[in-house]
Amino acid sequence: MKNLRGLALKRCVQALATAACGSAALLYGSAALAAVDIQVWTSLNPHNQAEFEKLVRDFNRSQKDVKVEVKAHDSDAALDQALQAASGAQLPNLVQLGEMSGLDEVADRSYILPMHTLLAKENLGNVSWFLASNSFVRNGRGQLQGFPYMAEIPVMYYNLDAFQKAKLEPAVPSRVWLDLQGQLVQLANNGSRRCPLTSDQSVSINLENLAAVNNQIYGLAPGPKVKGKVGFDFDVLYIRHLSMMVSWVKSELMVKPDMLPQSPQRFAKGECAVMFSNSGHIGEYSATRGLKYAVTGLPYYPEVTQTPGKPFVTGSALWATKGHPADQNQAAARFVSWLAQPENAARWYQQTGFLPVSREAFNATGSDYYSGKGDWQHLVGAYGSGSSGTAKGNFRNYRQIRAVFNQSLESALDGKQPAMTALRTAATEANRLVAQKGR
Repeated sequence: MKNLRGLALKRCVQALATAACGSAALLYGSAALAAVDIQVWTSLNPHNQAEFEKLVRDFNRSQKDVKVEVKAHDSDAALDQALQAASGAQLPNLVQLGEMSGLDEVADRSYILPMHTLLAKENLGNVSWFLASNSFVRNGRGQLQGFPYMAEIPVMYYNLDAFQKAKLEPAVPSRVWLDLQGQLVQLANNGSRRCPLTSDQSVSINLENLAAVNNQIYGLAPGPKVKGKVGFDFDVLYIRHLSMMVSWVKSELMVKPDMLPQSPQRFAKGECAVMFSNSGHIGEYSATRGLKYAVTGLPYYPEVTQTPGKPFVTGSALWATKGHPADQNQAAARFVSWLAQPENAARWYQQTGFLPVSREAFNATGSDYYSGKGDWQHLVGAYGSGSSGTAKGNFRNYRQIRAVFNQSLESALDGKQPAMTALRTAATEANRLVAQKGR
Protein backbone atom coordinates (compact mmCIF):
# COMPACT_ATOMS: atom_id res chain seq x y z
CA MET A 1 0.00 0.00 0.00
CA LYS A 2 1.40 3.44 -0.88
CA ASN A 3 2.35 5.66 2.03
CA LEU A 4 -0.32 8.33 2.48
CA ARG A 5 2.26 11.02 3.14
CA GLY A 6 4.05 10.10 -0.06
CA LEU A 7 0.76 10.30 -1.96
CA ALA A 8 0.09 13.73 -0.49
CA LEU A 9 3.55 14.94 -1.52
CA LYS A 10 3.14 13.60 -5.06
CA ARG A 11 -0.23 15.33 -5.47
CA CYS A 12 1.21 18.51 -4.06
CA VAL A 13 4.14 18.51 -6.50
CA GLN A 14 2.01 17.66 -9.51
CA ALA A 15 -0.81 20.09 -8.76
CA LEU A 16 1.09 23.11 -7.45
CA ALA A 17 4.81 22.85 -8.24
CA THR A 18 5.35 25.81 -5.93
CA ALA A 19 8.02 26.72 -3.43
CA ALA A 20 5.51 26.09 -0.65
CA CYS A 21 5.03 22.56 -1.84
CA GLY A 22 8.76 22.09 -2.01
CA SER A 23 9.03 23.33 1.54
CA ALA A 24 6.46 20.76 2.60
CA ALA A 25 8.58 18.05 1.02
CA LEU A 26 11.67 19.26 2.85
CA LEU A 27 9.76 19.24 6.11
CA TYR A 28 8.36 15.72 5.62
CA GLY A 29 10.92 14.18 7.93
CA SER A 30 9.78 16.44 10.76
CA ALA A 31 6.11 15.44 10.34
CA ALA A 32 5.12 18.81 8.89
CA LEU A 33 2.40 17.22 6.75
CA ALA A 34 -0.88 16.81 8.57
CA ALA A 35 -2.53 13.42 8.83
CA VAL A 36 -5.36 12.62 6.45
CA ASP A 37 -8.62 13.14 8.37
CA ILE A 38 -11.60 10.86 7.81
CA GLN A 39 -15.00 10.78 9.46
CA VAL A 40 -17.03 7.77 10.61
CA TRP A 41 -20.70 8.16 11.58
CA THR A 42 -22.29 5.62 13.91
CA SER A 43 -25.49 4.96 15.88
CA LEU A 44 -24.40 2.31 18.37
CA ASN A 45 -25.72 1.77 21.87
CA PRO A 46 -23.62 3.52 24.57
CA HIS A 47 -21.56 0.45 25.53
CA ASN A 48 -20.68 -0.52 21.96
CA GLN A 49 -20.07 3.11 21.02
CA ALA A 50 -17.52 3.39 23.83
CA GLU A 51 -15.78 0.21 22.66
CA PHE A 52 -15.64 1.49 19.08
CA GLU A 53 -14.16 4.80 20.17
CA LYS A 54 -11.49 2.96 22.18
CA LEU A 55 -10.46 1.12 19.03
CA VAL A 56 -10.40 4.36 17.06
CA ARG A 57 -8.12 5.96 19.66
CA ASP A 58 -5.79 2.97 19.47
CA PHE A 59 -5.72 3.17 15.67
CA ASN A 60 -4.95 6.90 15.76
CA ARG A 61 -2.09 6.28 18.22
CA SER A 62 -0.70 3.39 16.16
CA GLN A 63 0.32 5.59 13.20
CA LYS A 64 0.54 9.22 12.12
CA ASP A 65 -0.78 9.16 8.56
CA VAL A 66 -4.52 8.86 9.29
CA LYS A 67 -6.73 10.48 11.90
CA VAL A 68 -10.21 9.02 12.36
CA GLU A 69 -12.94 11.18 13.85
CA VAL A 70 -16.17 9.59 15.07
CA LYS A 71 -19.57 11.25 15.15
CA ALA A 72 -22.11 9.33 17.22
CA HIS A 73 -25.87 9.65 16.56
CA ASP A 74 -28.64 8.86 19.01
CA SER A 75 -30.49 6.52 16.65
CA ASP A 76 -30.51 5.03 13.16
CA ALA A 77 -33.21 7.54 12.21
CA ALA A 78 -31.11 10.49 13.39
CA LEU A 79 -28.12 9.23 11.42
CA ASP A 80 -30.19 8.71 8.28
CA GLN A 81 -31.61 12.22 8.61
CA ALA A 82 -28.09 13.63 8.86
CA LEU A 83 -27.10 11.70 5.73
CA GLN A 84 -30.02 13.16 3.80
CA ALA A 85 -28.92 16.67 4.77
CA ALA A 86 -25.30 16.07 3.70
CA SER A 87 -23.78 15.78 0.24
CA GLY A 88 -20.41 15.36 -1.45
CA ALA A 89 -17.50 16.21 0.84
CA GLN A 90 -19.94 16.68 3.75
CA LEU A 91 -20.65 12.96 3.76
CA PRO A 92 -18.69 10.81 6.19
CA ASN A 93 -16.06 8.54 4.67
CA LEU A 94 -17.61 5.57 6.45
CA VAL A 95 -21.13 5.28 7.85
CA GLN A 96 -23.01 2.65 9.83
CA LEU A 97 -26.20 1.63 8.02
CA GLY A 98 -28.63 -1.05 9.14
CA GLU A 99 -29.67 -4.20 7.30
CA MET A 100 -33.32 -3.34 7.91
CA SER A 101 -33.19 -0.88 5.03
CA GLY A 102 -32.54 -3.78 2.69
CA LEU A 103 -29.19 -4.50 1.01
CA ASP A 104 -30.24 -3.20 -2.39
CA GLU A 105 -31.79 -0.07 -0.91
CA VAL A 106 -28.46 0.87 0.68
CA ALA A 107 -26.17 -0.33 -2.11
CA ASP A 108 -28.19 1.56 -4.74
CA ARG A 109 -27.87 4.92 -3.02
CA SER A 110 -26.03 7.29 -5.33
CA TYR A 111 -23.36 8.15 -2.77
CA ILE A 112 -22.41 4.57 -1.76
CA LEU A 113 -18.99 3.26 -2.78
CA PRO A 114 -18.90 -0.57 -2.69
CA MET A 115 -16.57 -1.89 0.00
CA HIS A 116 -14.85 -4.26 -2.45
CA THR A 117 -13.94 -1.21 -4.53
CA LEU A 118 -12.60 0.69 -1.52
CA LEU A 119 -10.50 -2.30 -0.44
CA ALA A 120 -9.30 -3.25 -3.93
CA LYS A 121 -5.73 -2.12 -3.27
CA GLU A 122 -5.58 -3.34 0.33
CA ASN A 123 -3.64 -6.49 1.15
CA LEU A 124 -5.98 -8.50 3.37
CA GLY A 125 -4.26 -11.83 2.79
CA ASN A 126 -4.30 -12.61 6.51
CA VAL A 127 -8.08 -12.12 6.80
CA SER A 128 -10.66 -14.71 5.75
CA TRP A 129 -14.17 -13.32 6.14
CA PHE A 130 -16.33 -15.14 8.69
CA LEU A 131 -19.52 -14.53 6.69
CA ALA A 132 -17.84 -15.37 3.39
CA SER A 133 -20.80 -17.30 1.98
CA ASN A 134 -23.46 -15.03 3.47
CA SER A 135 -25.42 -12.47 1.47
CA PHE A 136 -25.87 -10.15 4.47
CA VAL A 137 -23.74 -7.45 2.79
CA ARG A 138 -22.82 -9.15 -0.49
CA ASN A 139 -24.29 -8.66 -3.93
CA GLY A 140 -25.37 -11.44 -6.29
CA ARG A 141 -21.77 -11.93 -7.43
CA GLY A 142 -20.56 -12.42 -3.86
CA GLN A 143 -18.75 -9.07 -3.76
CA LEU A 144 -18.53 -7.26 -0.44
CA GLN A 145 -20.82 -4.23 -0.46
CA GLY A 146 -20.34 -3.17 3.16
CA PHE A 147 -17.99 -4.13 5.99
CA PRO A 148 -20.07 -6.47 8.27
CA TYR A 149 -18.74 -4.95 11.46
CA MET A 150 -22.01 -4.88 13.41
CA ALA A 151 -23.52 -8.14 12.14
CA GLU A 152 -25.55 -9.94 14.81
CA ILE A 153 -28.15 -12.65 15.33
CA PRO A 154 -31.24 -12.85 17.55
CA VAL A 155 -30.80 -15.00 20.66
CA MET A 156 -32.69 -15.92 23.83
CA TYR A 157 -31.16 -14.30 26.91
CA TYR A 158 -31.99 -15.72 30.33
CA ASN A 159 -31.32 -14.60 33.89
CA LEU A 160 -29.49 -17.36 35.78
CA ASP A 161 -30.63 -16.17 39.21
CA ALA A 162 -34.29 -16.13 38.10
CA PHE A 163 -34.10 -19.72 36.84
CA GLN A 164 -32.41 -20.92 40.03
CA LYS A 165 -34.97 -19.11 42.19
CA ALA A 166 -37.81 -20.77 40.27
CA LYS A 167 -36.08 -24.15 40.88
CA LEU A 168 -36.28 -25.04 37.21
CA GLU A 169 -34.42 -28.20 36.22
CA PRO A 170 -32.49 -27.91 34.06
CA ALA A 171 -31.96 -24.22 34.82
CA VAL A 172 -32.05 -23.19 31.16
CA PRO A 173 -34.96 -22.13 28.95
CA SER A 174 -36.39 -24.77 26.65
CA ARG A 175 -36.00 -24.23 22.92
CA VAL A 176 -39.43 -25.81 22.33
CA TRP A 177 -42.13 -23.13 22.37
CA LEU A 178 -44.75 -25.06 24.36
CA ASP A 179 -42.20 -26.25 26.92
CA LEU A 180 -40.96 -22.70 27.31
CA GLN A 181 -44.53 -21.67 28.11
CA GLY A 182 -44.58 -24.03 31.08
CA GLN A 183 -41.28 -22.61 32.32
CA LEU A 184 -42.61 -19.06 32.05
CA VAL A 185 -45.55 -20.02 34.25
CA GLN A 186 -43.16 -21.37 36.86
CA LEU A 187 -40.98 -18.27 36.62
CA ALA A 188 -44.01 -16.02 37.01
CA ASN A 189 -45.09 -17.92 40.13
CA ASN A 190 -41.61 -17.84 41.66
CA GLY A 191 -40.18 -14.36 41.58
CA SER A 192 -40.57 -13.09 38.00
CA ARG A 193 -44.22 -12.06 37.99
CA ARG A 194 -43.46 -8.54 36.74
CA CYS A 195 -41.64 -9.76 33.64
CA PRO A 196 -41.28 -13.45 32.84
CA LEU A 197 -40.46 -12.65 29.17
CA THR A 198 -39.90 -9.57 27.07
CA SER A 199 -38.51 -8.68 23.66
CA ASP A 200 -37.58 -5.71 21.51
CA GLN A 201 -37.69 -7.68 18.24
CA SER A 202 -41.32 -8.46 17.46
CA VAL A 203 -41.05 -8.87 13.67
CA SER A 204 -37.73 -10.69 13.91
CA ILE A 205 -38.96 -13.26 16.43
CA ASN A 206 -42.56 -13.77 15.32
CA LEU A 207 -42.20 -13.62 11.54
CA GLU A 208 -38.70 -13.52 10.05
CA ASN A 209 -37.00 -16.00 12.35
CA LEU A 210 -40.10 -18.03 13.02
CA ALA A 211 -39.50 -19.07 9.41
CA ALA A 212 -35.71 -19.38 9.59
CA VAL A 213 -35.52 -21.35 12.85
CA ASN A 214 -38.30 -23.69 11.71
CA ASN A 215 -36.61 -24.14 8.30
CA GLN A 216 -39.53 -22.61 6.43
CA ILE A 217 -39.56 -20.14 3.54
CA TYR A 218 -40.02 -16.62 4.84
CA GLY A 219 -41.08 -15.15 1.53
CA LEU A 220 -40.07 -15.15 -2.12
CA ALA A 221 -38.09 -12.09 -3.16
CA PRO A 222 -38.27 -11.09 -6.84
CA GLY A 223 -35.38 -12.36 -8.95
CA PRO A 224 -34.52 -13.98 -12.29
CA LYS A 225 -34.24 -17.46 -10.76
CA VAL A 226 -37.30 -17.24 -8.50
CA LYS A 227 -40.13 -19.61 -9.39
CA GLY A 228 -43.57 -19.14 -7.93
CA LYS A 229 -45.51 -16.18 -6.56
CA VAL A 230 -43.25 -13.59 -5.00
CA GLY A 231 -44.14 -12.00 -1.68
CA PHE A 232 -45.48 -13.32 1.60
CA ASP A 233 -48.05 -15.91 2.58
CA PHE A 234 -48.39 -16.41 6.34
CA ASP A 235 -49.82 -19.91 6.78
CA VAL A 236 -51.05 -21.87 9.78
CA LEU A 237 -47.61 -21.90 11.45
CA TYR A 238 -47.65 -18.11 11.74
CA ILE A 239 -51.30 -17.96 12.78
CA ARG A 240 -50.85 -20.59 15.47
CA HIS A 241 -47.72 -18.93 16.79
CA LEU A 242 -49.12 -15.40 16.89
CA SER A 243 -52.26 -16.69 18.62
CA MET A 244 -50.06 -18.18 21.33
CA MET A 245 -48.16 -14.91 21.70
CA VAL A 246 -51.45 -13.07 22.13
CA SER A 247 -52.39 -15.49 24.90
CA TRP A 248 -49.00 -14.93 26.57
CA VAL A 249 -49.56 -11.17 26.63
CA LYS A 250 -53.10 -11.59 28.02
CA SER A 251 -51.92 -13.95 30.76
CA GLU A 252 -48.92 -11.69 31.54
CA LEU A 253 -46.34 -14.33 30.69
CA MET A 254 -44.88 -11.86 28.21
CA VAL A 255 -44.50 -8.11 28.39
CA LYS A 256 -45.52 -6.87 24.95
CA PRO A 257 -42.48 -6.36 22.70
CA ASP A 258 -41.16 -2.80 22.55
CA MET A 259 -38.76 -1.50 19.91
CA LEU A 260 -37.48 1.17 22.33
CA PRO A 261 -34.57 0.45 24.72
CA GLN A 262 -36.87 -0.39 27.67
CA SER A 263 -36.77 -4.15 27.18
CA PRO A 264 -32.95 -4.50 27.05
CA GLN A 265 -32.66 -2.11 29.99
CA ARG A 266 -35.16 -4.07 32.06
CA PHE A 267 -33.24 -7.28 31.42
CA ALA A 268 -29.98 -5.57 32.36
CA LYS A 269 -31.52 -4.55 35.69
CA GLY A 270 -32.60 -8.12 36.40
CA GLU A 271 -36.32 -7.39 36.12
CA CYS A 272 -37.00 -9.89 33.32
CA ALA A 273 -36.24 -13.61 33.40
CA VAL A 274 -36.08 -14.14 29.61
CA MET A 275 -35.60 -11.80 26.67
CA PHE A 276 -35.53 -12.22 22.90
CA SER A 277 -33.13 -9.70 21.38
CA ASN A 278 -30.10 -9.35 19.16
CA SER A 279 -26.66 -10.53 20.26
CA GLY A 280 -25.19 -7.02 20.27
CA HIS A 281 -26.10 -6.70 23.98
CA ILE A 282 -23.72 -9.47 25.08
CA GLY A 283 -20.77 -7.18 25.75
CA GLU A 284 -22.95 -4.71 27.60
CA TYR A 285 -24.51 -7.42 29.78
CA SER A 286 -21.15 -9.02 30.54
CA ALA A 287 -19.97 -5.65 31.85
CA THR A 288 -23.12 -5.08 33.95
CA ARG A 289 -22.34 -5.58 37.62
CA GLY A 290 -24.60 -8.05 39.38
CA LEU A 291 -26.20 -9.46 36.23
CA LYS A 292 -25.80 -13.21 35.79
CA TYR A 293 -27.04 -14.25 32.38
CA ALA A 294 -26.49 -16.69 29.53
CA VAL A 295 -27.81 -17.13 26.00
CA THR A 296 -29.30 -19.92 23.96
CA GLY A 297 -30.97 -20.21 20.56
CA LEU A 298 -34.50 -19.14 19.65
CA PRO A 299 -37.33 -21.65 20.25
CA TYR A 300 -38.79 -23.80 17.48
CA TYR A 301 -41.74 -26.13 16.86
CA PRO A 302 -40.66 -29.81 16.70
CA GLU A 303 -43.87 -30.58 14.82
CA VAL A 304 -42.52 -28.43 11.98
CA THR A 305 -38.81 -29.25 12.05
CA GLN A 306 -36.77 -31.80 13.92
CA THR A 307 -33.64 -29.66 13.97
CA PRO A 308 -33.83 -25.88 14.44
CA GLY A 309 -32.31 -23.79 11.68
CA LYS A 310 -30.07 -20.75 11.92
CA PRO A 311 -31.65 -17.32 12.46
CA PHE A 312 -31.12 -14.64 9.82
CA VAL A 313 -28.06 -12.45 10.20
CA THR A 314 -29.10 -8.88 10.94
CA GLY A 315 -27.50 -5.72 12.29
CA SER A 316 -25.44 -3.07 10.54
CA ALA A 317 -22.36 -2.63 8.40
CA LEU A 318 -19.88 0.15 7.72
CA TRP A 319 -20.45 1.54 4.24
CA ALA A 320 -18.05 3.73 2.26
CA THR A 321 -19.23 6.85 0.44
CA LYS A 322 -18.21 8.51 -2.82
CA GLY A 323 -17.07 12.06 -3.47
CA HIS A 324 -13.87 12.06 -1.40
CA PRO A 325 -10.26 12.60 -2.51
CA ALA A 326 -8.13 9.56 -3.27
CA ASP A 327 -6.02 10.03 -0.14
CA GLN A 328 -9.15 9.92 2.04
CA ASN A 329 -10.39 6.77 0.33
CA GLN A 330 -6.99 5.21 0.89
CA ALA A 331 -7.08 6.29 4.53
CA ALA A 332 -10.57 4.82 5.00
CA ALA A 333 -9.38 1.54 3.45
CA ARG A 334 -6.41 1.46 5.81
CA PHE A 335 -8.71 1.96 8.83
CA VAL A 336 -11.07 -0.84 7.71
CA SER A 337 -8.08 -3.10 7.13
CA TRP A 338 -6.83 -2.35 10.65
CA LEU A 339 -10.25 -3.15 12.16
CA ALA A 340 -10.23 -6.49 10.30
CA GLN A 341 -6.87 -7.59 11.69
CA PRO A 342 -7.32 -10.68 13.92
CA GLU A 343 -6.40 -9.08 17.25
CA ASN A 344 -8.58 -6.00 16.72
CA ALA A 345 -11.48 -7.98 15.26
CA ALA A 346 -11.37 -10.50 18.13
CA ARG A 347 -11.44 -7.69 20.65
CA TRP A 348 -14.51 -6.14 18.98
CA TYR A 349 -16.33 -9.49 18.87
CA GLN A 350 -15.60 -10.23 22.52
CA GLN A 351 -16.52 -6.77 23.80
CA THR A 352 -19.80 -6.38 21.88
CA GLY A 353 -21.52 -9.62 20.88
CA PHE A 354 -21.48 -8.76 17.17
CA LEU A 355 -20.44 -11.68 14.98
CA PRO A 356 -16.70 -11.97 14.35
CA VAL A 357 -15.50 -10.24 11.20
CA SER A 358 -13.06 -13.01 10.34
CA ARG A 359 -12.40 -16.68 11.01
CA GLU A 360 -9.12 -15.61 12.56
CA ALA A 361 -10.97 -13.47 15.11
CA PHE A 362 -13.25 -16.38 16.01
CA ASN A 363 -10.33 -18.81 16.30
CA ALA A 364 -8.36 -16.33 18.43
CA THR A 365 -11.14 -16.23 21.03
CA GLY A 366 -10.37 -18.61 23.90
CA SER A 367 -12.71 -20.77 25.95
CA ASP A 368 -12.51 -18.41 28.93
CA TYR A 369 -14.52 -15.83 26.97
CA TYR A 370 -17.39 -18.30 26.47
CA SER A 371 -17.45 -19.44 30.10
CA GLY A 372 -20.88 -18.71 31.57
CA LYS A 373 -22.39 -17.57 28.26
CA GLY A 374 -24.44 -20.70 27.63
CA ASP A 375 -24.65 -21.76 23.97
CA TRP A 376 -23.02 -18.63 22.55
CA GLN A 377 -19.94 -20.36 21.11
CA HIS A 378 -22.08 -22.98 19.35
CA LEU A 379 -24.54 -20.37 18.04
CA VAL A 380 -21.75 -18.27 16.55
CA GLY A 381 -19.78 -21.21 15.18
CA ALA A 382 -22.75 -22.31 13.09
CA TYR A 383 -22.21 -19.27 10.84
CA GLY A 384 -18.60 -20.10 10.03
CA SER A 385 -19.64 -22.24 7.09
CA GLY A 386 -22.69 -22.64 4.85
CA SER A 387 -25.21 -20.05 3.82
CA SER A 388 -28.57 -21.70 4.52
CA GLY A 389 -30.90 -19.69 6.66
CA THR A 390 -28.63 -16.67 6.75
CA ALA A 391 -30.36 -14.17 4.45
CA LYS A 392 -33.97 -13.08 4.10
CA GLY A 393 -33.69 -12.09 0.46
CA ASN A 394 -33.66 -8.57 -0.92
CA PHE A 395 -37.27 -7.43 -0.89
CA ARG A 396 -38.08 -4.13 -2.50
CA ASN A 397 -39.35 -1.54 0.01
CA TYR A 398 -38.49 -3.79 2.94
CA ARG A 399 -38.23 -0.92 5.37
CA GLN A 400 -41.88 -0.04 4.73
CA ILE A 401 -42.83 -3.73 4.71
CA ARG A 402 -41.29 -4.24 8.12
CA ALA A 403 -43.19 -1.24 9.47
CA VAL A 404 -46.44 -2.81 8.19
CA PHE A 405 -45.55 -6.12 9.87
CA ASN A 406 -44.75 -4.40 13.15
CA GLN A 407 -48.04 -2.49 13.12
CA SER A 408 -50.03 -5.66 12.38
CA LEU A 409 -48.32 -7.64 15.14
CA GLU A 410 -48.91 -4.82 17.60
CA SER A 411 -52.59 -4.74 16.65
CA ALA A 412 -52.92 -8.47 17.34
CA LEU A 413 -50.98 -8.35 20.61
CA ASP A 414 -53.15 -5.43 21.76
CA GLY A 415 -56.23 -7.56 21.14
CA LYS A 416 -57.53 -5.27 18.39
CA GLN A 417 -57.47 -7.97 15.68
CA PRO A 418 -57.45 -11.78 15.62
CA ALA A 419 -54.09 -13.25 14.64
CA MET A 420 -55.41 -14.53 11.30
CA THR A 421 -56.85 -11.15 10.30
CA ALA A 422 -53.71 -9.27 11.31
CA LEU A 423 -51.43 -11.59 9.34
CA ARG A 424 -53.60 -11.62 6.21
CA THR A 425 -53.77 -7.83 6.27
CA ALA A 426 -50.01 -7.63 6.72
CA ALA A 427 -49.33 -10.02 3.82
CA THR A 428 -51.69 -8.15 1.48
CA GLU A 429 -50.10 -4.77 2.16
CA ALA A 430 -46.57 -6.20 2.04
CA ASN A 431 -47.19 -7.85 -1.33
CA ARG A 432 -48.47 -4.54 -2.67
CA LEU A 433 -45.18 -2.91 -1.62
CA VAL A 434 -43.13 -5.76 -3.12
CA ALA A 435 -44.88 -5.22 -6.44
CA GLN A 436 -44.11 -1.49 -6.54
CA LYS A 437 -41.28 -0.54 -8.88
CA GLY A 438 -40.08 2.43 -6.88
CA ARG A 439 -38.42 2.31 -3.49
